[in-house]
Amino acid sequence: MTATDPSRADRAPRADALPAEAPTAEPAKAERPKIDLSAFARDIDALRAELEAGLGERDLAHFRKMERWGKLASTLGYATAWIAPNPVSSLLLALGSSARWTIVMHHVSHKGLDAVPGAPERLRSKVFARGLRRRLVDWLDWVDPEAWAYEHNVLHHYRTGEEADPDLVEQHMQTVRDAAIPRAAKLGVVGFYAFTWRLSYYAPNTFQVLRQAERDRAARKSQAERAADAPAAETRILASFDPRTEEGRAFYESVAPYALGRFVAGPLAFLPLGPGAVASVFANTLAAEAISNLHTFCLIAPNHAGSDLFRFDERPESRAELYARQVLGSANYTGGSDWADFLQGYLNYQVEHHLFPELPPSKLREAQPRVEALCKKHGLPYVREPIGRRVKQLVDVMTGQGSMRRAKNAKAAAEAIAAG
Repeated sequence: MTATDPSRADRAPRADALPAEAPTAEPAKAERPKIDLSAFARDIDALRAELEAGLGERDLAHFRKMERWGKLASTLGYATAWIAPNPVSSLLLALGSSARWTIVMHHVSHKGLDAVPGAPERLRSKVFARGLRRRLVDWLDWVDPEAWAYEHNVLHHYRTGEEADPDLVEQHMQTVRDAAIPRAAKLGVVGFYAFTWRLSYYAPNTFQVLRQAERDRAARKSQAERAADAPAAETRILASFDPRTEEGRAFYESVAPYALGRFVAGPLAFLPLGPGAVASVFANTLAAEAISNLHTFCLIAPNHAGSDLFRFDERPESRAELYARQVLGSANYTGGSDWADFLQGYLNYQVEHHLFPELPPSKLREAQPRVEALCKKHGLPYVREPIGRRVKQLVDVMTGQGSMRRAKNAKAAAEAIAAG
């Protein structure tokens, strides 16, 4: 007889005699493993040692090829600029200028060629663009090479995402972000910077940051005092353009070589071909300046801006935290071929560059998939997207439509990521 036989119904126990039903257990949440930043740092150090041991002739040959491509663009640009104002010449001149900054100057100043066997002296960090003569030959731009080396190589790389980072876009644009003005007006500000930023932002900012550091060293200020006394970016930039002050005049002296060389001596070199040739070269040079500004703005500024990237309130307490913040506060662009990487100034490997700033471009490409795999292994988010998406993230941050994630430090950010 089965338990469901109706003849047994009268024998069923009373309800109050039944044992209480056990409460339904909540499904246990799977705990995410904690992110071990020390283990991540050990893996990054091991990869660094392997990459450095593999430096050789191929890396130098690759760098020289990229340098030649940039020089070829400039040569073809000038070779055709005298004929008439035209977009082809302007684009070529702009590309040559962008490549000289983002590929050549950027990596050489970071000692990217110092350890490469066979690299010539001119590509050593202690020689390239040092002094006026080398500046005229190696990298003639609005930005002073010495100021760039301090502002970018030291402050930006070792204070990435902090308030002391001179390139923290969200902080510098806070006034615009908070302004009660139409979004179209905010986009106008973004457009102004995009087409002028080497002169309107980068040159004065790097110049003033270096000058401030020199004053702080002379006054023997502590790190805390330096941070408390540091003027806002807007103040620094505006002070550079004031000819009534000693610093303002010094800034104009700093940018004069580029202004005279690019916009006066360059066009006048075509005078034997007639005044029309001079005017055409001048017009193409002006257009190239705007294009190169836009190009480098879209390459450089999005690397550390976006609602999926972190900024930090404190300095890192260890090498492991320093490595982690380079990943958490940086974004890569897609690429992988010589042409794609050249057109993006090798800034599409920004995560790898911040982890290994003293490696040449070819080694950054080699490191990219392995760094991405290490981030996946250790649970760190690795951002790599087409450049168009990163530019949109940048514009959203600049106009207040988006905000960066914020954490006390990289350790706190890792804990937040692990907690989901």
